[in-house]
Amino acid sequence: MNDAMGVVLDEDPLTGSFIWQPTFGLEHPAGHGPITFILTTDSGQPQPDATITSAVVRVHLAHRGAEKLFESRDYRQMMMLGDRHDWNSSFGSELGLALTIEQALGITAPERATWLRTLMAELNRAIHHLRWLGSTAGELGSVEVQTQTAGLREQLVELHESYSGGRLHPMLVQPGGMRLDVPDGWLDQLIGALEQLPTVQQSLNEFFSSDFVGASDGQLSLEDVKEFGVSGPTARASGLELDLRFDDSYCSYPELIDNRILNRTVGTSGDNQARFQTLVGELDTSANCITACADRLNSMSTEEPISVKLPRSIRLPHGSFYGWTENPTGINGWFITSTGGPTPYRVKLRTASFNNAQALEKVLIGMPMSQLKSTLMSWQITSGDLAK
Repeated sequence: MNDAMGVVLDEDPLTGSFIWQPTFGLEHPAGHGPITFILTTDSGQPQPDATITSAVVRVHLAHRGAEKLFESRDYRQMMMLGDRHDWNSSFGSELGLALTIEQALGITAPERATWLRTLMAELNRAIHHLRWLGSTAGELGSVEVQTQTAGLREQLVELHESYSGGRLHPMLVQPGGMRLDVPDGWLDQLIGALEQLPTVQQSLNEFFSSDFVGASDGQLSLEDVKEFGVSGPTARASGLELDLRFDDSYCSYPELIDNRILNRTVGTSGDNQARFQTLVGELDTSANCITACADRLNSMSTEEPISVKLPRSIRLPHGSFYGWTENPTGINGWFITSTGGPTPYRVKLRTASFNNAQALEKVLIGMPMSQLKSTLMSWQITSGDLAK
């Protein structure tokens, strides 16, 4: 089979299994990466009406060696790599790395830098969710919703670029604070762009509340979420309330929680529709957080510092340190072991996509092949996370 559903790369006539690779449009983030599936069906063939009887997620090596690359660089140079393993959650990744380094050094970023970090983390979340939802709507047949969503996302990406200099890799965070402050008038432009969100969100709500193909498929139980360590929107759609912005709060999130600006978005059914609806619900929360951060930043003097002065050569104390953040894809953790030198002795990533992908083996069994594509599009995985 080689059609809009996917491609059969290899077949084993003795076992009836076949290696299947999903096929998505160029824009869909779930289609970027070295992941295939070893499947068997009740008919022994990869036909659309065949039911999947066994499934194994095969994550291919991409020879990136990200963790070893970190270990061969000093703590400032590490920031360049920090936002590259999950390029859909780039800012959250570099933020988590900086927070872990700051924890080890016992320093805190200035207040203005903290609010800038929070704003950019939520902007990254909004861009991530808009891309995922818009591309999925297009794949499932609504070009109108895709176009509308892509228009807003592109405006936010252009604002992201005008601040950081990069569309995908911001490289704004540095140990001790931020590399740059926002340009004059940038915050007002951002708030102006977000005025379109209610209209876009209404279109997304209407589409993903409808009975689209595969809406009730791909059910992931709360027990399986816990067993596989699934996190992020994929886990919250199944009823797990875990959200590190609440449960191990960092940056300016405690104040946003106290002011009831940041709220949890949690589903119950754990199916494809619930996962998409969770993403849509989180868009509104991110917009509220961005607005609150912009208001706070506008009330502060632009003369306030945005970074702590640190020595040119940063050396962490001897020991091991762990930090984590709630990235758009899910939990992203950094484990660093230092021997007191200018480079880390050991760096280990806890990436959301790797755990999330393993749980797919449970939900695919019993599903018709025709619903496999919509299920994969609802799952939060990024290939850099899988093949780090």
